Formats: sequence, C-alpha cells, structure tokens
Amino acid sequence: NTSTMSFYGKEYKYESEENFGDFLKAVGLPEEEVQKFLQFKPTAKIEKNGDEYSYTSISPAGTKVTKFKSGVEFEDTIKEGFTVKTTYTVNGNKVTQVINSDKGTATFDREFSDDALVVTITASAWGGTAKRFYKV
Repeated sequence: NTSTMSFYGKEYKYESEENFGDFLKAVGLPEEEVQKFLQFKPTAKIEKNGDEYSYTSISPAGTKVTKFKSGVEFEDTIKEGFTVKTTYTVNGNKVTQVINSDKGTATFDREFSDDALVVTITASAWGGTAKRFYKV
C-alpha cells in the first residue's frame, strides 16, 4: 500500500498546539523550560531503513535523530541528565511512542498523512490531552 508509505522522508513543519504547555507543567517541567519548549517550532521527519526507523526533530536547539525498531524498548535521553525508557510502535501511518520514567508514563500518538502530522499527547500524571499540529 503506497499511500501509507508516502509520509516517509517528508518534512513536517510545526504549525500549532493545544494544551502542550499544560502537559509540560503536568510532567514537572519548570516554567522557564515550559516557555522555551513552547517557542520551539520543530520540523519532524520519519524514515524507514529495513526494520529500523529514524525519527528526526529539527529545532533551533539542534537536530535530534532517534533510531528505533518497532516495539523494542530502549533508553532515550530527553535532555541532559534525564534518561527514560521509550518504546515506539509503528502501525501503518501511526507511530505510537510510550515513555516510562520515574514521573510515570507519557504517550505520543503520531498520525501521519500525505500533508499533515498530528501528535496527540497524554500522560499518567495528567488528565488532559495535548495536541501538536504539523504541515508539509
């Protein structure tokens, strides 16, 4: 099915968010870091190479490339001194990332289409839902 593969290698540019600041506060980020994260307008890209994937996030703070295999847990450094266990699961055009840390779990559901990426974010420490919207 070529239509589900059409999002690989495309650059999705950040457009807007809903409740993302509330999510960051709920997981314990200090206010000044929340403000910094809200100013990031990252570009996201996913690529597939055999059974390995790479998810790239490009922002003024730099480029972060995360390599993963679907369903395989690994350690990921979110920021200096803060490492979490992360599992990405790829199912068609949906990429679900579950982060486990001492602060609980957070889930990032990324749904790719030809011209858009919608990331839905939930967390065990928070009753809300945040969304981030990207466009090609």
